[in-house]
Amino acid sequence: MGIRLGMITPSLNTILEPVTYRLLSGLPDITAHFSRVRVTHISLDEESGDQFTAEPMIEAARLLMDAKVDSICWNGTSGGWLGVERDAALCAAISDAVGVPVTSATQAVTSLFREAGVTRFGLVTPYLKNVQQEIIAKYSDAGFECVGEAHLGRDDGFNYAAIADDTWGDLIRQVAGSKPQAITTMCTNISGAPLAEPIERETGIPLIDSISASLWAALKLAGGDPTRVRGWGKMFAGFEVAA
Repeated sequence: MGIRLGMITPSLNTILEPVTYRLLSGLPDITAHFSRVRVTHISLDEESGDQFTAEPMIEAARLLMDAKVDSICWNGTSGGWLGVERDAALCAAISDAVGVPVTSATQAVTSLFREAGVTRFGLVTPYLKNVQQEIIAKYSDAGFECVGEAHLGRDDGFNYAAIADDTWGDLIRQVAGSKPQAITTMCTNISGAPLAEPIERETGIPLIDSISASLWAALKLAGGDPTRVRGWGKMFAGFEVAA
């Protein structure tokens, strides 16, 4: 019997599903299934924060359980600016409600950092400056130092999906100049994942994309082997950074 992965998706997101299917191409025994929660904008205001409460997430997770998924991932990066510990509590609440292990994009990235020994990272996002600053502060609280960052200063979340690969490539190269141990492209409505292998060949720095990390973490929780996902960067093969 195969592995079924449940993904809770921001409602405005149009990148996550097609990229996840591409990541799983060639692995017919592993399937991904999606449920949505309403997310219409990204900012630090109270209305934006209210989009990421437990109740709608739990309802979305319950719908996924009708498909008997083996694990669930909240495929949004809100934990980056709301707080890594708060995000972990959200995942725990969802898991308690539905009875399968639950992770998130934020938990996935921090887990990859810890497994690889990353303490100094680079950050690339489409977000507003104040959101970016809050992510940097919250990751610092969790023990990770941002040594280089680039952001586009945008809050039009639906349109993130249309941002060209060249734009992301340029920002990643800019951040690579700060010599981080890894770079994360943080947002699940941008197409950072396909850039991992070419950027890693060019810079030598592992690229951890939010969508790729979410799949990695959900697959591990379901008892699968992430190394079976090939051609999408060092994170799936496993990497360790020099001390």
